[in-house]
Amino acid sequence: MRTGLSLLMLVAFLSSFALSAGDPGFDDLAKTPPMGWNSWNKFACNVSETLIKETADAMVATGMKDAGYSYVVIDDCWQVSRDAQGNIVADAARFPSGMKALADYVHSKGLKFGIYSDAGTATCQKRPGSKGFEEKDAKQYAAWGVDYLKYDWCSTEGQDTRTAYTQMSRALRAAGRPIVFSICEWGNTQPWLWAPGVGHLWRTTGDIQDCWDCSQPWGGMGLIHIIDLQAELHPYAGPGHWNDPDMLEVGNGHMTASEYRAHFSFWCLLAAPLMAGNDLRQLTPEIKEILLNKEVIAVDQDSLGMQGRKVFDGGAVEVWMKPLSGTARAVILFNRGSVPAPISVSWEQIGLGPGVEAQIRDLWAKKDLGPFKSRYTATVKPHDVVMLRIQ
Repeated sequence: MRTGLSLLMLVAFLSSFALSAGDPGFDDLAKTPPMGWNSWNKFACNVSETLIKETADAMVATGMKDAGYSYVVIDDCWQVSRDAQGNIVADAARFPSGMKALADYVHSKGLKFGIYSDAGTATCQKRPGSKGFEEKDAKQYAAWGVDYLKYDWCSTEGQDTRTAYTQMSRALRAAGRPIVFSICEWGNTQPWLWAPGVGHLWRTTGDIQDCWDCSQPWGGMGLIHIIDLQAELHPYAGPGHWNDPDMLEVGNGHMTASEYRAHFSFWCLLAAPLMAGNDLRQLTPEIKEILLNKEVIAVDQDSLGMQGRKVFDGGAVEVWMKPLSGTARAVILFNRGSVPAPISVSWEQIGLGPGVEAQIRDLWAKKDLGPFKSRYTATVKPHDVVMLRIQ
């Protein structure tokens, strides 16, 4: 099993080398997990030029841009057809100024512009896909000023994921503009084994749902299910190649503040892309406090680029740890249970000497807790976390 995994990783490396030859720009992108906003979770197909402009305005006005969020990404339903030359056509009723003008507007705010397509003949909402038009679409996106492409996996009968995504990756590299490539095949073919060098991030799960513990027959899943699926994937993430547990649901209204705090904390500990999925024009103070916590965001954006992992599993209570640059650790004390519970982290669990004196900071309370030796214990509310920086 270990030999087979090593061979798979070697093949991925050689594929990455072949793709990147002569094009260092593509591989210089996404050295930290991308941060931004995507339209799907809140608005689904109800996208428009007005929505995107107002969202870009809100990203600046709320302080999200200053906190590091930069990409404004339109998901499915912006496209309606192809013209006689095969060029993709945007919905003129919803986007009357056209995509180039919209990208220019987003760029004028100091932000970056993202778009969506699909590796199949049609998108998940039955709009034109990119199969057979990869080079034409990549060139069109580059001409419009696109900075980010989310590439889905609907209507792909008979296609091979690695072949299809590599084809679009090559087209993007040749298009003459640096475009972050987000692979979205829901983790079905273990993209963490083949996608480094093909894309910059890849989905690891089915679509997230705005709930703590639920699932949908078509593959949608709640927060804790997605968290559980990340536990063994930490070896595969790093600068320029990230595991993506899907976009954020923070602020969409169906979880509690504690659950959203746990959601955001885990995405940061997991070095996940932070793509907000709520209505930024209506940020409540409670949600703004979560999305704009710069100390928690710093864990996600740490230059070491390591994904966190579980170091203790006590059933309803868990401890997760992410090494940070220097000698620091980020730690989550996680209570997935229904009653408050004391949770301890020992220095041995996080790779510190048992007698070491460590300074601890609570990243949500924004408070230094002082030096501790050997371990630290906190009582954690149900469906909540305590997030620490241990130095």
